[in-house]
Amino acid sequence: MTRATPLRLLLTTDTVGGVWQYSIDLAGALADRGVETVLTQLGPAPSDAQRAEASAIPGLTFLETGLPLDWLSLGPAPVLAAGTEVGRLARLHGVDLVQLNMPTLAASADPGAPVLAVTHGCVSTWWQHGRAGVPLDPNFAWHRALTEQGLLAADRVVAPSAGYAEVVHATYALPRLPTVVHNGRAPLVTPKHEPVQDCVLTVGRLWDSVKGAALLDQVAARLSVPFHAAGAAVGPHGETVQLENLHLLGQLDPSALAHRLAARPVFVSAASFEPFGLAVLEAAAAGCALVLADIRVLRELWDGVALFVPPRDAAAYTDAIERLIGDLALRRNLGDAAAERAHRYTPTRMADAMLPLYRQLLAERAPAGKAAA
Repeated sequence: MTRATPLRLLLTTDTVGGVWQYSIDLAGALADRGVETVLTQLGPAPSDAQRAEASAIPGLTFLETGLPLDWLSLGPAPVLAAGTEVGRLARLHGVDLVQLNMPTLAASADPGAPVLAVTHGCVSTWWQHGRAGVPLDPNFAWHRALTEQGLLAADRVVAPSAGYAEVVHATYALPRLPTVVHNGRAPLVTPKHEPVQDCVLTVGRLWDSVKGAALLDQVAARLSVPFHAAGAAVGPHGETVQLENLHLLGQLDPSALAHRLAARPVFVSAASFEPFGLAVLEAAAAGCALVLADIRVLRELWDGVALFVPPRDAAAYTDAIERLIGDLALRRNLGDAAAERAHRYTPTRMADAMLPLYRQLLAERAPAGKAAA
């Protein structure tokens, strides 16, 4: 489809987790293809570094709204109001289409343009894995209902992995399976064939029980080398985890994380639930050997280039890590293989997969509110 003017996209984001990096990488790659993005921020205010990242993207308009995030809200009213406001902003800025990285917004957004919703994770799918066999807390029933409404209202639903697409499809009984577009991330460092440091690293929300930090704390006590952990140990609602053996690094900015990855530590993810896993991709792109929980999504992305262990088996993690520490050739081979696999998951490839979806929605000119695709 030929356009006389640049495609204008309203893209929602937040500054709290991986959605920010996803949005920045996507907007940057889209800018190289002539797309003008209206990046619309919800939740806590961005840092100066985040504002600088946004301002560096050509043609990008950055809107700091302070509108609430659904997972930090106590009920549906603020989220419905946020969706209405996002719709108003889309009309005000004359965008051609809207990509919502918080699908609940689609329940009330009326942007006058097609809506694509990307599901990066939600309370209900997290609960299935983090509280397996336990019914969803009634306090989160509104979130499940609003997520379902938003997914059904969107003109297209996208998930970052096939494994998570199937979880979302089953959880919300969607009429069609979400379209899979793998996330992309530019490498933070270039792999080098220099002596590697004998240490271990994990990165993520340490307070989040599905990330397995408590298990890795047990592993750290058994290892012959240091085990570092980057990320927040306290959650936004006061969630905490008791960690005594991991060397806590706190929240690292991209520069500090790149410094850690440059040493090519053995990288470990013990996540029992993961829609994609940007931290694993960052480590893989740096040439780190990977030890990963044997769950469907991580198998989908990294099968053949990582050591996989049962998600909750501390002894298996210990054995896999010690095996890599004691076998430099295997460690380098796996690190090289992971770096090669990471070439599949770049911002360029992500943008090239999203653009046809945008164009299809524009060609259809489908009204917001039809069943999710």
